[in-house]
Amino acid sequence: MTLDIDQRPQGKAGFRGLRVAAKIVESNLITSFHLEAADGTALPAFRPGQFLVFKIPSGDPKGQVLRNYSLSGSPDDPRHYRISVKREPSAGRGLPVGLSSNYLHDKVCVGDVLMADGPRGEFVLDEASNRPVVLLSGGVGLTPMVAMLHALADRSTRRTLFLHGCENGEVHALRAEVDGLIGRRPGLSAHYCYRAPSPGDLAENNFHSEGFITREVMQSLLCLDDYDFYLCGPPPFMQAMYQTLRGLGVAKDRIAYEFFGPATLLDTEVKPKMVAPTGGAAPAVGAITVEFRKSGLVAEWDSAAQSLLSFAEDQGLKPDFSCRAGICGTCTSRIISGDVAYFEDPLEDLAQGELLLCCSRPKTAIVLDL
Repeated sequence: MTLDIDQRPQGKAGFRGLRVAAKIVESNLITSFHLEAADGTALPAFRPGQFLVFKIPSGDPKGQVLRNYSLSGSPDDPRHYRISVKREPSAGRGLPVGLSSNYLHDKVCVGDVLMADGPRGEFVLDEASNRPVVLLSGGVGLTPMVAMLHALADRSTRRTLFLHGCENGEVHALRAEVDGLIGRRPGLSAHYCYRAPSPGDLAENNFHSEGFITREVMQSLLCLDDYDFYLCGPPPFMQAMYQTLRGLGVAKDRIAYEFFGPATLLDTEVKPKMVAPTGGAAPAVGAITVEFRKSGLVAEWDSAAQSLLSFAEDQGLKPDFSCRAGICGTCTSRIISGDVAYFEDPLEDLAQGELLLCCSRPKTAIVLDL
């Protein structure tokens, strides 16, 4: 029996076994893993853009590491998930190759069972919006965009541009699938920009533009309109694309992105807001305040802030972090008073009086030991 998506289980039920039903090479660097529930049940529904957290065996004292991989398949398939993983090379001479990606590429076979938690993540397609969409990706950053394109092709009539940049056709993954989705209905289009096209790419006219995705490329493709932009790729790509979009006058609230780093790395316009030493000017009546006790700062909470972590960064503080997704626990801090709400459940239970900055927002005035 096939379940309607609205009848499928929702939310996160902890780590579960996912059996590899198929392993498909998509390009010279990227391989897809089609996953099904090891117990044969329907998988929890996911929103286009979300990811899974995997336990990967390692030489770590704990015997495993946690890694996130975006779901790249159709959100309307109740029996299968798909992740598409780039093999990460060594970052330099004498440095190890990507442990998790190489383990998946070299060790995992059809029939093997992986332990995964999720779906997770707030970088998701806004399906309530009627605005036209630009899915803007670099390299393996196309994986959540393909899931979004499935939803836009099958559930929507919104005009959509799939704009992707990569090295060349040898590393361009999932192209045939994207082309097939683009052909499903009017209003969908794709543009592929190759930085260094191969002789074969040149002979077959296998791409639309050469070099980088520039301001001029975007202006040639986009008519004047109020788009929703979704952005994912390597950090340098993200920085360049975000600044290009802002330079074209795109409002910040029209740019959604998957980026595991401080927002200030993308947005150079971010400045500390309304910060005062403890005991300074009183905030507005009824405002929620965040006091950073060790730093001697009090700030009025900005409801536009993604999380307490990003809010702290806006104030010029530099808390430790890693995943920014409630998984690794690096941003654990002590809450002295007040109450917070989690928009992403922490993967592990926290001790009394602790919180994760990366996935929480204040419900009341709070004091942090930070």
